[in-house]
Amino acid sequence: MWVAVNERDELGSDLVPDFMTSVRPGGFYGWPWSYYGQNVDKRVEPRRPDMVAKAIKPDYALGPHTASLGLTFAEGAQLGPSLASGAFIGQHGSWNRKPPSGYKVIFVPFRGGRPSGRPLDVLTGFLSAGGKAMGRPVGVEIAQDGSLLVADDVGNTIWRVSASAKGR
Repeated sequence: MWVAVNERDELGSDLVPDFMTSVRPGGFYGWPWSYYGQNVDKRVEPRRPDMVAKAIKPDYALGPHTASLGLTFAEGAQLGPSLASGAFIGQHGSWNRKPPSGYKVIFVPFRGGRPSGRPLDVLTGFLSAGGKAMGRPVGVEIAQDGSLLVADDVGNTIWRVSASAKGR
């Protein structure tokens, strides 16, 4: 099982990265004493070094304040070979980062059941040049026809992404 996680806020524009990780039975991922593994959140009292020592570092950073909410694997996708093995992630977008981050759908390639390589932008253009959110991707799902469906809760729209006949 894999999850997309929104980390904490108010540690600056570049901390903390949101992430995607596999879930281990009985695993502990740091909340509230540490972030992204064993990085201590000094704002939290009382401190728990015993718990911090148990914190598992996530598998894959998705960038700071991307608000990565939706996650689905490419199983059944008909979007071409570069998007055949991995995970699609809807990034709702930052509310407190300068410059803004997220506001797109990315694809994280996998090899051997693990993330492998840099994320690929799949669907962008949700943020205007002036920084206004014209859309905010949330849920992502593979449709029965192999296209990618993306729920946009600002545009109140479901986007459908499909491969061109040339790209198949």
